[in-house]
Amino acid sequence: MNVQSKEANLPSISDYYSATQLRADRWSALRECIESMHMHGIEGRQGKKLLATAEQLFDALAPIEKYWAFPGAHTFDMLRRQLDLRNVEELSISVRRVARALTSGAYRRRTIPIGGEEIDSEDYEDESTLAPEARALGRPYFEVLIVDSVNEHQERFLRNNLHRVRRSEDPFIYEPVIVPSLEDALIGILFNHNVQAVVVRPGLTLKSKNVLPILKQYLTQMADADDVDGLQPSDYGPETCRLIAKVRPELDAYLITDRSAEDIAGHDLGKCRRVFYNQEDFLELHLNILRGVNRRYKTPFFSALVEYSKQPTGVFHAMPISRGKSISRSHWIQDMGAFYGPNIFLAETSATSGGLDSLLEPRGPIKEAQEYASRAFGSKQTFFATNGTSTCNKIVVQAVVRPGDIVLVDRDCHKSHHYGMVLAGANVVYMDSYPLHEYSMYGAVPTNEIKHHLLKLKAAGKLDRVRMVLLTNCTFDGLVYNVQRVMEECLAIKKDLVFLWDEAWFAFARFGPTYRQRTAMGVANELRVSLRTPEHAKAYEAQQKKLEGADEDKLLKTRLLPPPDARVRVYATQSTHKTLTSLRQGSMIHVNDQDFKGEVEQAFHEAYMTHTSTSPNYQIIASLDVGRRQVELEGFEFVQRQVESAMAIRRAVAAHPLLQKYFKVLTAGDMIPEQYRESGTESYYDPDKGWSDIWDIWTRDEFVLDPTRVTLAVGGTGWDGDTFKTKILMDKYGIQINKTSRNTVLFMTNIGTTRSSVAYLIEVLVEIAHELDDLLDDASKMEKRSFENRVSALVNEVPPLPDFSRFHPAFRDGDETPEGDIRRAFFLAYDEESCDYLNLDDKLMARLEAGEELVSASFIIPYPPGFPILVPGQVISTEILAFMRALDVSEIHGYRPDLGLRVFTKDALKALTKK
Repeated sequence: MNVQSKEANLPSISDYYSATQLRADRWSALRECIESMHMHGIEGRQGKKLLATAEQLFDALAPIEKYWAFPGAHTFDMLRRQLDLRNVEELSISVRRVARALTSGAYRRRTIPIGGEEIDSEDYEDESTLAPEARALGRPYFEVLIVDSVNEHQERFLRNNLHRVRRSEDPFIYEPVIVPSLEDALIGILFNHNVQAVVVRPGLTLKSKNVLPILKQYLTQMADADDVDGLQPSDYGPETCRLIAKVRPELDAYLITDRSAEDIAGHDLGKCRRVFYNQEDFLELHLNILRGVNRRYKTPFFSALVEYSKQPTGVFHAMPISRGKSISRSHWIQDMGAFYGPNIFLAETSATSGGLDSLLEPRGPIKEAQEYASRAFGSKQTFFATNGTSTCNKIVVQAVVRPGDIVLVDRDCHKSHHYGMVLAGANVVYMDSYPLHEYSMYGAVPTNEIKHHLLKLKAAGKLDRVRMVLLTNCTFDGLVYNVQRVMEECLAIKKDLVFLWDEAWFAFARFGPTYRQRTAMGVANELRVSLRTPEHAKAYEAQQKKLEGADEDKLLKTRLLPPPDARVRVYATQSTHKTLTSLRQGSMIHVNDQDFKGEVEQAFHEAYMTHTSTSPNYQIIASLDVGRRQVELEGFEFVQRQVESAMAIRRAVAAHPLLQKYFKVLTAGDMIPEQYRESGTESYYDPDKGWSDIWDIWTRDEFVLDPTRVTLAVGGTGWDGDTFKTKILMDKYGIQINKTSRNTVLFMTNIGTTRSSVAYLIEVLVEIAHELDDLLDDASKMEKRSFENRVSALVNEVPPLPDFSRFHPAFRDGDETPEGDIRRAFFLAYDEESCDYLNLDDKLMARLEAGEELVSASFIIPYPPGFPILVPGQVISTEILAFMRALDVSEIHGYRPDLGLRVFTKDALKALTKK
C-alpha cells in the first residue's frame, strides 16, 4: 500500500476519541510518508502528493506537540524546517528516530539523538522487550508542566536552570513542558500522561490559543469554566492550583507568586504542596519536585519485604517453604522453584518482626501502606484484605449492621452480600433493578425505587431501624449510578443512613476525572464540603417550605436535598486485583464515615479479626502496596488508554458492515431506559454524528454506561453466550472473558489492554463473521431454516426476568413493609425435617398456579446471571419457576437436579407462624 492511500485511509481527526490516539497514529503516518519521500523522491505527481501529505501531518501535530517534552516544540520546529528546506534524507532519519522512541518509550531512558550525523545504536530498542531487571535499574522519567507566558529567551532560561540543578544522585529524571495559560495547563494535565508535577508562575494568562477541537474538548471537564472568565489576573495562579486538584488530585502543584502570604492564605489552593515567594531558587524547586514524586513512589511494605528477603535468617517457625528451604532440599519439586524463582520464597514468612508488620494489628509498614492507599483513593481510612472483596463485604456488613436492622439491598448484587445479611441477622428489603429482558440481564435500581421503600418504612414507623443502603457500583455489565444523587436523596429521608457501595469492578475509577465524580469516596468528600455551605442551608430551607405536607408522589418527583446536619457515612469495597495491579484476592475497604471513630471502629476491627486470616499472604499485601504506587503515578494514563481501547472496539463494530450482520455492541440506549438518560444520548459513538460528550453524559444522567465494558450481542450468530464464550472465543481463538448472558458476551478492557489486543479481537470477530457467511452460502434450505430458528430463539424468545416476589409471613414482621429475616430462614434449613425437595415439572407449576404457597429453603444462584433468583424464606412465584425451567446454563448453585428444588415443609412454616 502506498503512503497516499495509507494517509487517505486514516480516520479524520473527528473520528478519534482522544488526542493521544491521534498523536500516535499521525507520527506513524508521518514516518511512513517521509520514508517514502526519501525512497521515491519529491519530484513529479507522486512526490507532490507526498509533500502535501507531510505538510498536513505536520499541521495536525503542531498544536499537539506543545504539550509534550519529547520531541519538544524546539525539535518539532527543526523537523518542520527540514521539510521546508526539502532536506529529506536527514528528515527521514530524524522522524524515524522520534517515531520509534515514542512507540518504544526509549526517550524515557536516554537522550535520543535527532540529527542524521548523530549515531543512535539503540534505534530499535523497545522498552517492553527489556528484562524487568534492566528496566528497574533505570531512573523513572516524568515531565513537569510549567505554566507561564514567557518568550523564547525566558523559556530557554527556565529550561537551562532546571537542567543545571540536576544531580547524579537524583532518584528520578524529568523534563519541563512550558505552556502559557490556565486553559493550556488543564489541557496539558488531561492530555499529557507523563506530567507528575505542575509549577504555576506569576506570568500565566487565562485563555488558550489552541483551536484544535480534540484538544479543546478537554476543557469541558472544567466544571467552573463560567466562573473562571470573571477572574482577576492576580487570581489566575491560585485558581489554576485549585482546578488541578479538582481534575487530577494526585498531581503535585507548586505556586510561585509575588503576592503577600496574607493574600494567598485566603485562597483555595487545592492540594498545592508549596508556595514560593518572589524567588528563582531552582535547586529548591527541583528538590521539592523530586520529593513530591518520591512521596507517591514510596511503597513501605513492599520495600520492607524486599529488605527482609535479603537478610540471612535462621528459620525456626512455621512455614517450611520460607527462604525456599523445603524446595531447595527436595529432589522432587525443583520444577516449582525453577518456575517461580527464588525471590518469592525468600520473601515468604509468617514472622511479623524483622522490619515487617501484622495485618491484624498494623503499626509499621503495613499501617503506612494503608495510609498511602487512603490518600490515593480519597478515603479517611483504608484497610487491605487478602481474601477478596467477598470477605470485605462481609466485614463491612457485620461491622455496621446489628441483628434486626433493616438493610435495603439491590437484589441482583453479589452473593457475598446475601450471605453477609445472614451473618449479621439483617432484615432485608430487596429492591428490584429495571430488567433488560431482551438481553437476559438486569440494569440498576432506580433512585425512586430506593426512595419509595424508605418512605414506606418511614410511614410504618420503622425508619429508625433502617441502617444501610447497599448498591453495586458499577454493575458487572457496566451500569454506573449517579452516586451523589442517590446519597443526597436518601439522606433527605434519613440523615444518618450508612451506604455500602460495592465497587469490586470500579477500583480504577478514582484515576479518571470523568469516572471520579461517580465514585463513593469522591462523592463522600464532595458532600462533606457542600452540606456545610450557607448556600446549601438556604436551598434546603426553601425546599422544606415547598414540600411541607407533601405526599409520597410529590416526594418521588422532587430531587430531594439532605439537611445540612446530615452525616456522611460511606463505605466502598474494591477488588484491586480485578481492575488494577494486584495478585489475585487483593482487595481494599475504603471508609469515609463521620461516625466511624465514635460508633463503628471497635465493631469494625472485631469484624476484620473475624474474617481475616491470622496468616495473610505477604505477597498479596506487597502487591496492593505496589498497585497503589502505580495508580498514583500512572493510573491516569492507564485508565485513559483503557477507555480508548474500549472506544476503539465500539467504533470498529459500529462501522464494519460485515460485523453488523451478526453482532451488535449494546449502547447506553439499549441498556438504560430513556427516562434515566437526561442527556438524551443513546450511544458514545455514532458513525454519522461521531463521538458524544462523555463528560456531559456522566454529569447529568441518572445511570451511565462504563465505556470500558463492551457488551456484544451474539444472538445473531446462532450461538448462545456461554457457547460463544467457551467453544468459539476460548477454545478456538484463546480469548478469555468473564461474563455472558443468554445472548451476550462481555468484553472488559483493563489497564493492561493494548491496541494489539483490540486489533486481534476485531480480526477474530471479522473471521467469525466471514465463516458464518461462508456457512450460510453453502447451507441447504433446511440448514438455513435451522440457523434462523436458533437465532430467533436467542433474539426473540427470551424468557422474561422475574422480580423478587416476597418473603413468606413466617419470616416477616407484619405485612405493611417487605423486609424479611433471612437469617432465620437460612438456619431453619439446617433442619432436614423442615425441608423437602420438589421436581421442576408441570405438576409443580400447576400447584403454584392453583395458589399453593411454596417457600425456598436455600439460595438458588444460576451462572449466568450469577446472583440469587431465590433466597431462603422467599416465596416461589410462577415467574421465577418459569425462568428456572427456561434456563439452559450448566451451573445452578443450590439446586440439585437429582432431588429437585429445596423448599420448607408446611409444618415448619406453620410452626414459625404460630410463634
